[in-house]
Amino acid sequence: MTKEEQAIVVRGTPAVYHCEAGILDKLDTLLAPYQYKRVIVVHGDRSLEAAKPYWPKETNTTLLYLRYQGECTLQEAHRIACYAQAERADVILGLGGGKVMDLVKAAGNTSGLDTILVPTLASNCAAWTPLSVFYNEEGQFTHYTVFPKSTLMVLLEPRIALHAPVDYLRAGIADTLAKWYEANVLIRDLQHRSAAVQVAHLTARLCQTALLEHGRQSIHDAEQKQLSDAFVEVAETIIMTGGLVGGFGDHLGRIAGAHSIHNGLTAAPAAHHLLHGDKVAYGILVQLVLEDNVAEVKNLLPFYEDLGLPCRLGDLGLSAEDRPTLESIARQATLPQESIQLMKPEGVTSDEVYEAIVNLEQIVS
Repeated sequence: MTKEEQAIVVRGTPAVYHCEAGILDKLDTLLAPYQYKRVIVVHGDRSLEAAKPYWPKETNTTLLYLRYQGECTLQEAHRIACYAQAERADVILGLGGGKVMDLVKAAGNTSGLDTILVPTLASNCAAWTPLSVFYNEEGQFTHYTVFPKSTLMVLLEPRIALHAPVDYLRAGIADTLAKWYEANVLIRDLQHRSAAVQVAHLTARLCQTALLEHGRQSIHDAEQKQLSDAFVEVAETIIMTGGLVGGFGDHLGRIAGAHSIHNGLTAAPAAHHLLHGDKVAYGILVQLVLEDNVAEVKNLLPFYEDLGLPCRLGDLGLSAEDRPTLESIARQATLPQESIQLMKPEGVTSDEVYEAIVNLEQIVS
């Protein structure tokens, strides 16, 4: 079955979305229509501390706090689901970054409970999308699962995201910039585009234009801790608009080459310290080289340089002289189940990815 023949399933949005300063003070009011009284709050240490100034001071809801443990693994999602069931929770609330969002979505689907997601970082669209990306205990990508049910609520308190480390915003901009390049390579050559796919394609382009226009200003405002229109627009583009691409495009609007390069980089220990979006940023450039679109690589380089996004192996802690590591990355990126194989009917080989990495070094030097 080709990508064009595979049916599109639209899971466009969470049931409820709010982006508002002070939204967490309204938690009781938001839960009231569902009669939810017992809430498991899954969090990390840093995310809980970051949310404290904006967390409801008084609530009629019972909040049971559960610290997540490390990677988004199947085992950790199962642990959270079992805890929620044992505590007779009504709903699971995730407070944190992408790993917490993915863990809570997985735990909610395992336990049958609704989920509420409160992203503390504007670093990806994990709060929006009905899927979880799984890793092993060593942090190596294993697979992702699309769930049949979307999140009940996404509550974005922009002041939390504003006070997060700016590196996460920069990485989120890169991750969301990939929406256009990955969706476009999957959609542009289709003979027929359904209404949903057209929405995904247009929304992906909106991600690119908004980020290239406001990305630099949003970084500046985040550094100054100024809650500006540019910052809020970029944060919503990352979390909401980016999520809409896959929500309407399904497999044609999620991931292609850039994210497979990210997954390949998880095979290189030297790159483990990098944020998800930083690795995806590099993956965009490798994908463009695979497409023979060197002109677009050169168009993006000034933006990359302004934001400090990686565009060469040295930025990733890697070396062009280390052929075994680069070949390992290329093999991991081109496994049969990888989304890079959707880029063209005959698929993409590890040799092609290796050559693209080498060629990119020459282009950016």
